[in-house]
Amino acid sequence: MHKIVDLASEESLLAHNRELAEKINKQLKERGIRSVDVMGAIGSGKTTILEKLSERLKDRYRIGALAGDLTTTIDADRIGAHGVKTFQINTGKECHLDAHFISHAVDKVSEDIDLLFIENVGNLICPADFPLGADKRMVVISVTEGPYMVKKHPYIFREADVAVINKKDLAEPMQVSVKQLKEDVKTISPGTRVVIMCARTGEGIEELILALEL
Repeated sequence: MHKIVDLASEESLLAHNRELAEKINKQLKERGIRSVDVMGAIGSGKTTILEKLSERLKDRYRIGALAGDLTTTIDADRIGAHGVKTFQINTGKECHLDAHFISHAVDKVSEDIDLLFIENVGNLICPADFPLGADKRMVVISVTEGPYMVKKHPYIFREADVAVINKKDLAEPMQVSVKQLKEDVKTISPGTRVVIMCARTGEGIEELILALEL
């Protein structure tokens, strides 16, 4: 049996998402809220990075976070422990956030924040095609995911303004070249800024803040 895919319907869906994302971005800007969409696989270090960013930026911004997950509130609870106003989005079986999810959540975001982090569901494939209306898109990978993560997932890096290569301290035991991963990103998307980090210790966090223009 062969499944028939209606490409026109798929293109319409993606176009509608991008249109809605533009409206969300406009709405956030009108409210004076800067925003960052954080993408990456499960275990890459997205939540740890958001914890470190929240600690470093809490005196500069009033921070909020939308945390996407299938069923749990684990990431939202971790970020919220740093004094960040968190809003949970449970997607059920959906493997990524889309602009429709965000459009409903943004209405619940309180007026007294001026920086919003959106932590996407852990996935390096689906989020690439679904912008959420954020000012910046950041993708996080770690050396523990192996040497071919960038080459195998080129589309998400082409959509990203910033790419983080995390867990640099584990590169040697994992026999993964951080330099090669960075070169892979630059080959696929020359305009994407690359930041090398060890989120656990906070190494690279200041460079990331500069790359996100925060």
